[in-house]
Amino acid sequence: MTHQMTFRGVAVPAEPGQSIAAALVAAGIPDWRTTRKGGRPRGLFCGIGVCFDCLITVDGVPDQRACLVTAADGMSLGDDAETDADLEDTDDRRNGDAAGA
Repeated sequence: MTHQMTFRGVAVPAEPGQSIAAALVAAGIPDWRTTRKGGRPRGLFCGIGVCFDCLITVDGVPDQRACLVTAADGMSLGDDAETDADLEDTDDRRNGDAAGA
């Protein structure tokens, strides 16, 4: 029985026991977030939960490691675009950048 998740409004199938990251990559989605500074794409990197490149929002809970979370039917996947923008502004202010204020 294949599970169905939703990523940014697009249906993504997942096999039972498959991680969210594996399902996204199998569906042709290699990246699902960008870095705060520079906007560089990030997705699956280490695949074993050591790094933080695969962070994703799962059912409204941000910063979940997609390589460690098992896919389930009906999951809603997204990114932390608003949260990341807020953090970037905070980082800029800490560094004395008036543009971030």
